[in-house]
Amino acid sequence: EKFAQAVCFLLVDLYLLTFQPEKALHLLALLDKISAQGNNKNGKGENNSSNKEAANQRLEFTAMLEAAKSKIHQYKVRAYIQMKSSKACKREIKSVMNTAGNSAPSLFLKSNFEYLRGNYRKAVKLLNSSNIAEHPGPIKTGECVRCMFWNNLGCIHFAMGKHNLGIFYFKKALQENDHTCAQLGDGSSEQSKRFTGVPMCALLANKRYELLYNCGIQLLHIGRPLAAFECLMEAVQVYHSNPRLWLRLAECCISANKGGSEQESKGLPCKKGIVQSVIGQGYHRKIVLASQSSQNTAYSDGQSAAIPVASLEFAAICLRNALLLLPEHQQQEPKPENGSKSSSQSGSTESGSENSDVCSGKSLEADKFFSAAPSSPLRKQEVENLRCSILACSAYVALALGDNLMALNHAEKLLHQTKASGSFKFLGHLYAAEALISLDKISDAIAHLNPENVNDVSVGVVPSEQDQGPDKGEDPVEPSGKKTPLCYPSSVTSARAMMLFNLGSAYCLRSEYDKARKCLHQAASMMNTKEIPPEAILLG
Repeated sequence: EKFAQAVCFLLVDLYLLTFQPEKALHLLALLDKISAQGNNKNGKGENNSSNKEAANQRLEFTAMLEAAKSKIHQYKVRAYIQMKSSKACKREIKSVMNTAGNSAPSLFLKSNFEYLRGNYRKAVKLLNSSNIAEHPGPIKTGECVRCMFWNNLGCIHFAMGKHNLGIFYFKKALQENDHTCAQLGDGSSEQSKRFTGVPMCALLANKRYELLYNCGIQLLHIGRPLAAFECLMEAVQVYHSNPRLWLRLAECCISANKGGSEQESKGLPCKKGIVQSVIGQGYHRKIVLASQSSQNTAYSDGQSAAIPVASLEFAAICLRNALLLLPEHQQQEPKPENGSKSSSQSGSTESGSENSDVCSGKSLEADKFFSAAPSSPLRKQEVENLRCSILACSAYVALALGDNLMALNHAEKLLHQTKASGSFKFLGHLYAAEALISLDKISDAIAHLNPENVNDVSVGVVPSEQDQGPDKGEDPVEPSGKKTPLCYPSSVTSARAMMLFNLGSAYCLRSEYDKARKCLHQAASMMNTKEIPPEAILLG
C-alpha cells in the first residue's frame, strides 16, 4: 500500500508540473477514498486486537494515513490554485492548516493563495511567520526553502509596484541558490564524482534561470532595459518556447532604443528640441526650427540582426518568434504541453513576476493551458491578450525600422482582434495611420485618425467571462502597483486630442490648411496647455 501510495503521489506531482490539475484532482479523490477505507479498517481491527506488535503496526499505519491526508490537502491546494478556483482553494487551505499546522509548506501555500487574491501584505506576513529553519535542507527534499522565501518576497513586492525592493529580494534568492548549488558538488572536476551520494531529487534544486527571468522582469520595470536584456537572454536559453519571454526581450530592445530626454520619459512634453538656433536681434529676430527627421534613425550598422544585442532588428526577430509560438486562432481544443512552473510541496517557487491574476472560478474551456515556462501557463483569453501585445510591439518596431508595409500589416491584424482592449485599438489606429502616411495613402490614414474611433483607452487586458464570475475572494483586494505610463493619454478626451493633432498633420500634407488649423484649435481646447506636444506647436 505504501508503494502504491508513493506511485500515486508521484503521478499527481507530474500532473501538476504539466498543468493538468483536473487529472490530479481525480487521482487525489481516489487516494482520499482509499485513505478513508484504510482508516475504517484500522478502526474495526482495534477492538479485536490485543497484541502489542499489532498495536504498534496500527500506530504506524495511523501516522502514515495522517501524513498522507496532509499531503493530499496540499496537492489539492496546488491544483485549485492552477485552476484559479478561489472557494475550493480556501476550503482546502483550512484543511491544510488543520493537518499540517504552521509548517513552512502550509504557510507558503496560504501565502501563495493570498498573493493570487491580491492580499499582498497578508502574503508577506504569512511568509515571515514561517519557520524555514526547521525545514529539511535541499539535499533531502530537493527544495531550497530559503531561495523560495526570498523569491516569493520579490514576487509580492513586484505586484505591489515596489520594484527596487523586488530586485533586492531576487538577488538574495540568487545568492541562496548559488550557495545551494555549491553544497551539491564536492568541488571535483569529474561530473560522475561530483554528484556521488546526492539524492536524485536534489539535482532539481537549481532555480537559477527562473530567478534570472524574475530579475529581468523587475529590471525592465525599473528602467534598466540593458541589464534586464542580459538576464532574460540567459533565461531564454532554457525557456525558448515561452512567447511571453520573447515579448519581454523585445520590450527591452524597444526601451533601450527609445531615446528621448528625461522629461519625455516622465511624460512631460520637451520643447527644448524645437529651436535649433536664433538669428538676428529685435524686430529682425528669426528662429530656426530643428529638423525632426533625426528621429527616424537607421539602426543597422552592418551587424547581423540575429546577433543578440539590444537593437530594434533583434526586437523584430524576438516578436516574430513570439507570434510563431502562439497557438493559431482555429485551435479550439489545445492540449497542455509539458509545462514548467516550478512547483514544490511548498507551492512557492513560481515566476510570480508575470503571475498576478486574481483567483476566480473557471469553466472547462478556460482550464486548457498553453505552456509558458517558467511563468504561469496561459489560458485561452490570456493568449489572445498576449497576441495583441505582440502585434502592437511589432507595428511599432516595423515603423521605427522604416518597414511601413509590415507595420501596416501588423496594425491591421491588431485592429481585427476581437478581444483587443481600447488601448490596443487606439495604438492600432495610430500605427496604421503613420504607416499609410509614409506609403503616401493619406486618405486612408485620415480614416484611421477619426477621433470617433477612440471610445476607450483603458490599459490592461479584456477579462474573460470566467474572470467576471461570482467566485471571487471575500476580503478586499489591495490595488496592485501597476500604473498607467505618464506618456500615455489618461482619458478618452486626451486620446481624441492626440488623434486630432495627427489628423491636422495629415491635412497639412494634403495642403488643406483650414481643416488642419481647425483640428489643432479643437485639440488644444481639449487639453491642458502644458500637455500640448512640441510637434503640435511646430505644426501651428
